[in-house]
Amino acid sequence: MKIVIAPDSFKDSLSAEKVADAIAAGFSDVLPDAQLITCPMADGGEGTVDAIVAAGNGQLRRNRVQGPLGVAVEANWGWLPDSRTAIIEMAEASGLQLVARNERDACISSTFGTGELIKAALDAGAQRIILAIGGSATNDAGAGALQALGLGLYDAQDQPLAQGGLALANVARINLTGLDPRLNDVRFEIAADVNNPLCGEHGASAIFGPQKGASPEQVRLLDQALGHFADHCARVLPKDVRDEPGSGAAGGLGFAAKAFFGAQFRAGVEVVAELVGLSEAVKGADLVITGEGRFDAQTLRGKTPFGVARIAQAHGVPVVVLAGTLGEGYQALYAHGIHAAFALTNGPMSLEDACAQAAQLLTDRARDIARLLTLRTL
Repeated sequence: MKIVIAPDSFKDSLSAEKVADAIAAGFSDVLPDAQLITCPMADGGEGTVDAIVAAGNGQLRRNRVQGPLGVAVEANWGWLPDSRTAIIEMAEASGLQLVARNERDACISSTFGTGELIKAALDAGAQRIILAIGGSATNDAGAGALQALGLGLYDAQDQPLAQGGLALANVARINLTGLDPRLNDVRFEIAADVNNPLCGEHGASAIFGPQKGASPEQVRLLDQALGHFADHCARVLPKDVRDEPGSGAAGGLGFAAKAFFGAQFRAGVEVVAELVGLSEAVKGADLVITGEGRFDAQTLRGKTPFGVARIAQAHGVPVVVLAGTLGEGYQALYAHGIHAAFALTNGPMSLEDACAQAAQLLTDRARDIARLLTLRTL
């Protein structure tokens, strides 16, 4: 029997690799002769670098860069030397998890550190850069990242522009001459599942600004500032991409990546699946096990179990989900290649205890599922 184990991480608890190992331990206890293939996954958000590095014989690299509010942070990124591919999680440098809730400020937070990670990848000789852009603390249309890479932004007094989304209201001139020329020789891909435009009622500021600390009035001002920046970009670039799907991702980093790097957008789980070789692993399998912390109707929006199920369905392989919790509407996934779903806990349990015991709970549930499989031989 061949079983592929391809889960996402369980946020605040276990990495995807550790989740996969815990599930494998449960199956091996009951089915010691089964062929177990672990394939840690992610969907472009937290854990993307770790999943790809673990499955792709990659390297984990680390740079000290500017955090979203200007304080230096240590940020990891992935390197696949055989293909000269860099995997950058923007949240490592510019993520919401780096800012205390009472310090979140969408008006001044910057993607400058993400630009520094891109520069580190260029220094390493990257020919392909994958930007995983979930979990941002920023709303600066990627201007900070562009400044880190040499783009000149100036106000009406011809002074360098301050960082942050609100400062973009003061852009008077853009100078492209200092932008790192190596960017022209790199293929950029954005791993994301957000299709918002840059501006407007469905734009970066309106939809994501509040969770980053923006008040209703600040949302209005930020939206205007990003629109002003886009106006100036349209004057120096061949194409205006502000209204394209995904330009509002990561507070507008998607806009910068499309407009200045020519980046292509792909579903995050598809990018990860390709790099870890999931489709090849699933061929000839009898069962696929996937999972995430919370499995609900939102999973249909391109999260890991949905992406894994699509690949497994193409090969005619059934899929079972193990999740920390089963949320509202999870049954809708049964129409998309998932055959069964199970929550981990045995009974009432605090979130803190569930996170602390996640590995053992995963192993226990995996044993239970494996025992069901033995019924085939009775």
